[in-house]
Amino acid sequence: MKARAAENTQAERRREATRLAALASYKILDTPPDPAFDVITRLAAEFFHADSAALGLADQSRVWIKSSWGSDVREVPRENSIFNLVLAGNGPVVVPDIVECASEQRPTYLLHRRRAAFFAAAPVRTPDGQILGALVIVSDAPRPTLTLDELRTFETLAEMMANLLELHKLRAASPHRNAPRTRAQRSASPKPWPRCNDLRQALERREFVLFYQPEVDLISRRIVGVEALIRWIHPERGIVPPMEFIPQAEECGMILPIGDWGLAEACHQIQAWNRNDPRNESLRVCVNLSARQFAREGLADHVKSLLLQSGASSSQLGLEMTESSLIPNMSTAVDVLAGLRTLGVSLLMDDFGTGYSSLNYLHAFPFDVLKIDRSFVARLTEGHQPRQIVRTIIDLARALGMDVVGEGIETHEQYRLLRQMGCRYGQGFLFARPMPAAKITALLELPGRLLPESPALAASQEPPHPAELSA
Repeated sequence: MKARAAENTQAERRREATRLAALASYKILDTPPDPAFDVITRLAAEFFHADSAALGLADQSRVWIKSSWGSDVREVPRENSIFNLVLAGNGPVVVPDIVECASEQRPTYLLHRRRAAFFAAAPVRTPDGQILGALVIVSDAPRPTLTLDELRTFETLAEMMANLLELHKLRAASPHRNAPRTRAQRSASPKPWPRCNDLRQALERREFVLFYQPEVDLISRRIVGVEALIRWIHPERGIVPPMEFIPQAEECGMILPIGDWGLAEACHQIQAWNRNDPRNESLRVCVNLSARQFAREGLADHVKSLLLQSGASSSQLGLEMTESSLIPNMSTAVDVLAGLRTLGVSLLMDDFGTGYSSLNYLHAFPFDVLKIDRSFVARLTEGHQPRQIVRTIIDLARALGMDVVGEGIETHEQYRLLRQMGCRYGQGFLFARPMPAAKITALLELPGRLLPESPALAASQEPPHPAELSA
């Protein structure tokens, strides 16, 4: 008996060592609570009408709070904690009435400062099943135990939390990937082309044009909108892709007049398509806003003026922005977005998932649509974890009442997986390349605006133009 007990103790120590090694790989315990995770804890608290919800990750001795919603919570000793109950049972724990539960089930320490009468906890696991912590809901009054459907929802929320942790891990592995260059680095680099004067002359000579890429309903393949993408038709260099001139335009300040031109051009194109066919009045045209455009004083008034001048309906205009355009303006971003929302335009978060802190914006900013970054769509066929991350984004959007657009769909398998996960809309080379307005007009004249089942790109061996790859 003693030998068996010793073996069990050794096995338990090995399991704990493996678990702690997995936890250490996330490099998260030495960081403060992260508001980005509040998206899930808030959903959990609201869905179950609980007084509070929390995410706790446990090391050898303590349960560390990484997110909480509702009543105040704190780090607690791990001994006799909710986490230990989850770990011992290797699954969810529900105690409907703490006062009446057996003493061996009654934890001395809760993830809660005040006395509580009900709690439920679900494990937050790594992809290989290691339990890092628990998602917990707590109520001050006793309540019936969770129904089977509620328990499944609770486990789904815990799984979503685990996927957000994975996203955190990916971001932590390359924290400087999107770091801007320092002034010294810019000075040491050769002077880039184009210069600011080249961009100014291009605008004056009307060398910029807008291409449009369709967004489709993934169920019907019906065109529901288009994204406007700027191109520079240089008289000597030909088509110059955005990645070759947008960074310089941002740096020298020309992005504001170029962006304003693009926004005005898109508004006029909306009206042109409506005149061509009144049925196009349901079509949404999306335009990317740069950080400088977003930061400009009176942005909502400027957009309203362009809509009035063109005669375009605000309901047909979508404004796309990335996390990088919001971060420098966090103090005013909510007010700016609210002002745009009053106009009736749609607000889209572009490249969602590439910026980890963007998770924190979901419950703070009034976005209508999330656009899943093409890098996540490209990895859909690489295994379980990439698919789970995309599924989490889709589930989050659905829970918050937002639509989702999958970007960069290039294969039938990506198309199939996104449909299977419940992603309603998408865009990518599988359906259509970015193209001039005249070619979009021809597509809009197709019966029901339905794209053919066998897209031209899939049947063609012609590689996409470099300018299109930067779309």
